[in-house]
Amino acid sequence: MTIFSVLTLCGGIGLFLYGMSLLGTSLEKIAGAGLERTLERLTNSRLKGLALGAVVTGVIQSSAATTVMLVGFVNAGIMKFAQTVPVIMGANIGTTITGQILRLGDLSGSQLIFELIKPSSFAPIVIAIGSFMILITKRRKTRDIAHLLIGFGILFFGMTTMESALAPLKDSNAFQEIFFMFRNPLLGVLLGAVVTAVLQSSSASVGILQAISSTGTVTFSMAAPIIIGQNIGKCITVLIASIGTNKNAKRVVVCHLMINIIGAILFLVGIYGFQNLVGLSFWEKSMTRGNIADFHTLFNIATSVILLPFCSGLVSISKKILKDDAPSRADSSLALLDDIFLDRPTVALEQCRKVTLSMGETIQENYDMAVTLLHNFDEKTFEKLNENEDFLDKCETALGEYLVRITSQNIRREDQKEVAELLHSVGDFERIGDHCVNVAEVGQFNQEQGIYFSEKGLEEIRIVTEAVKQVVTITLEAYKNDDLVVAYRVEPLEEVIDVLKEALKTHHIERLSNGDCSVQAGISLTEFLTNMERISDHCSNIALHIIEKLNSSKSFDSHEYQQLMHRGLTEEYKALYKYYESKYYDPIK
Repeated sequence: MTIFSVLTLCGGIGLFLYGMSLLGTSLEKIAGAGLERTLERLTNSRLKGLALGAVVTGVIQSSAATTVMLVGFVNAGIMKFAQTVPVIMGANIGTTITGQILRLGDLSGSQLIFELIKPSSFAPIVIAIGSFMILITKRRKTRDIAHLLIGFGILFFGMTTMESALAPLKDSNAFQEIFFMFRNPLLGVLLGAVVTAVLQSSSASVGILQAISSTGTVTFSMAAPIIIGQNIGKCITVLIASIGTNKNAKRVVVCHLMINIIGAILFLVGIYGFQNLVGLSFWEKSMTRGNIADFHTLFNIATSVILLPFCSGLVSISKKILKDDAPSRADSSLALLDDIFLDRPTVALEQCRKVTLSMGETIQENYDMAVTLLHNFDEKTFEKLNENEDFLDKCETALGEYLVRITSQNIRREDQKEVAELLHSVGDFERIGDHCVNVAEVGQFNQEQGIYFSEKGLEEIRIVTEAVKQVVTITLEAYKNDDLVVAYRVEPLEEVIDVLKEALKTHHIERLSNGDCSVQAGISLTEFLTNMERISDHCSNIALHIIEKLNSSKSFDSHEYQQLMHRGLTEEYKALYKYYESKYYDPIK
């Protein structure tokens, strides 16, 4: 091979990989979110899971992508770990569809139909059709179909380019001698695993092996261990995807590895045992693209059929390899929302209240971390804050669903008021968590951009963070104890925080005019103040929900009450407002 042949080969591999990526991405877009929803729901039996994994992977052309989705679902608590095992096996079968399509290159015949369906003929045609579709349409769906056609064409164009670059090797004794090294099954498995790990796609590495088979030097004895190794190598993508996930998500990866390693061992022992005892007539015969595709499919189907009855065993082994830690905050809290309590709405609502209080404790923790990160950002604390935020999101979803199920029961009027208060408060708690993350991100942005607040600005920020901390504390105290008196203290403090926000923005403009502060710091300050105000607004909402629930009057209107308070028509409100104003606003005048 000349240097130009090597360059052509590299180009062919690049086209092949890009075509495969474009094809998979386009198929996912055409299918839409339905793929994930289907994968999430239809796994209530092993055979369904097996079939589903095969179909989804056949569509998106990547078993790694399917398994990565499973890791994400388990990590998010959408799917149970045990449900994923049959889907993984199905994904291994579905990934072989690419090799079966690529075998079209072996078709031969003088008839026009045979010539047209060969990749070298139809690749330019589908690329041309796809390109014209992109030029003449603006519809997203049509453009996705066009990209699919282009990806399909580029995939086969890359294949034919690789074959043309490898053609001179048919007569190369040196190449044949190098390839004969991989008669050793362990070397063959290692080669297949390494190449697939680098390409991060078993379909791609099988396609490259099919291209090499056009030289006529690839025998069954060489190809079998390489194909088996390719199934192990594809696990690297899923392994990378599992970094930072929870224990159950990591168990999905362990199962994926076990399925492919056990399958590899069984096939190697079976094939080489039979060859040594009886002998295989095709052992030293050259393999075509079709033979390689068939063996790849046979290996994955046989492995799945053998291991499918042992799904529970694989789950148990995975749990022994990765043992459970102490229950996470999410697991221990959400375990309270048990279906057994639904027949007793009052008890079920008390369980919901406990979970909501856990949300409140998490919010206090996140607020403190967010303020710390604003001034001294570090990744470890930010990671912990985001873990807490994930917990808050899960709680909101789980509580919403559980409360809706409670309302389907015949519940008392008092319980209806409790449900309404919980539904509203849970949403406000979750939004407070979001704003805490936003505050932390301001600290992250400032660190990355080298932005610093002036000393005067820092002092004002300290005061407003103390005010917001107090409104969060008061709100949670009122919520925890159902305390009407404490709940009344929230609104005047919230109004003082609104005034604080406007005063701090005015002071920044003055410092900007005097050259004491930068424009960039002003942007960060505005973002920070906006999130502080939103946190206090949601605290006000929660306090109003408490007041509304505890108020015995049927005609109580929370909005009318809020307007009444803001007009300062009660002595209690005036006194509280004056107190908070002297504590937080007067020092910055």
